Amino acid sequence: MDILREYSTDNVYIRYAVDETPDDRNFIMHVHEQFEIYYFISGNAEYLVEGSRYPLYSGCILIMRPSESHRVKILGSTKYERYAINFSLPFVKNIDSLGRLLRAFNDRPLGRGNLYYPTETAGKNISNMFSEVFAVSDDYEKSLRITALLFLLLDMINKEFLNRTDFTYPPPKSIAEKIVSYINTHLFDTLTVSALSKRFFLSTSQFGRIFRQATGTSPWEYITIKRLTAAREKIRGGMTAQNAGVCCGFKDYSSFFRAYVKYFGNSPREDKG
Repeated sequence: MDILREYSTDNVYIRYAVDETPDDRNFIMHVHEQFEIYYFISGNAEYLVEGSRYPLYSGCILIMRPSESHRVKILGSTKYERYAINFSLPFVKNIDSLGRLLRAFNDRPLGRGNLYYPTETAGKNISNMFSEVFAVSDDYEKSLRITALLFLLLDMINKEFLNRTDFTYPPPKSIAEKIVSYINTHLFDTLTVSALSKRFFLSTSQFGRIFRQATGTSPWEYITIKRLTAAREKIRGGMTAQNAGVCCGFKDYSSFFRAYVKYFGNSPREDKG
């Protein structure tokens, strides 16, 4: 990924990235501890969010809340161009203490209602709004522009979300959606690929293939990353690393520690709040 412009603070990270000849192998499933607003400019791609598959159109927006898995799926060699902004809950709550501007992120099932179509954002000049953030070099001015941009986007998305209030989210239909929903519901229970495969009347190879097509990763990697992210949040909230590991489905502290260091690049103790 070629990040051409970026700016970050403790609470916000904004970037503009372009891949002239994108390679799907360079994009992996991941989760964030922050919220994300993703703005698609161009390319031949689709987005996978918690087992749901979203086609991407120039000018569309995708939103992801913390721990909501997502991955872009590159479908061709066309230039892939986008903006994205990640932000923390405390940053928003400093202004919106009730979190009303985050309803579009929180008041829906995982992997549902993530996409906002260009027709819903038409006339907003969102691309220009993003580019204006990088048009100044002064950090204070840039910080002001990022804050203004973020809350303009949140307000716009919230209004569109409220326009969808009559819409009800149907239960998962595809086998992939059912598998992802089940895993998230039982994320901290004892889970094995073998048992999950049997539950859905699939061979382990079929199960793995279906899951990877839907999420962009293997079942066990998905489970591990989601558990680690949840454990990190608990540790930062004051829980001991050992208790956090157990609460989040790790029965063996040594394996939890190794997985934590491998994924986050530091030990659980270093994340202790």
